[in-house]
Amino acid sequence: MAQREEVIRRTVYVSDIDQQVSMTDLVMMLVWWKKVVDCRICGDPNSVLRFAFIEFTDEEGARIALNLSGTVLGYYPLRVLPSKTAIAPVNPTFLPRSEDEREMCARTIYCTNIDKKISQADVRLFFESFCGEVQCLRLLGDYHHSTRIAFVEFAMVNTNKSMILMFSFHVIICLFYVGTSVQ
Repeated sequence: MAQREEVIRRTVYVSDIDQQVSMTDLVMMLVWWKKVVDCRICGDPNSVLRFAFIEFTDEEGARIALNLSGTVLGYYPLRVLPSKTAIAPVNPTFLPRSEDEREMCARTIYCTNIDKKISQADVRLFFESFCGEVQCLRLLGDYHHSTRIAFVEFAMVNTNKSMILMFSFHVIICLFYVGTSVQ
């Protein structure tokens, strides 16, 4: 328990992060003062702003980062506050273990908020029309959620990047979010 509290004291919560700001941009702004251990950016694709949790190697790094509240990064000033939680560790069994798996993840995107009326063939046709050949597609859903998710693996890595730049699309009456798969 004491170790968890110490990790929380080394972690800050950053809000009002512009959609154009990458994780690298955010970390590069902070590493001038102290080393960053972990950074997780999160957010709603329907919002202009996102939030992040950033863990430093020591509490001093977190205290220094608090002074950056109000700093403009992108188009908006950041809000930096002490975190109330630690960053949940990623289960290493979910991470790619070989170069082939890493390359597959680089070609894969994750999409959410897909209307249940849209078929797997519709999703495939949509992505192939705008982005290129789809190698594998998994469309997932259940009775508890009103929308579905998909993992779309492209034949080429660069196809994924063009999709991320387009970010989201209005398909039928439902907006869906596109992001990189776990890498």
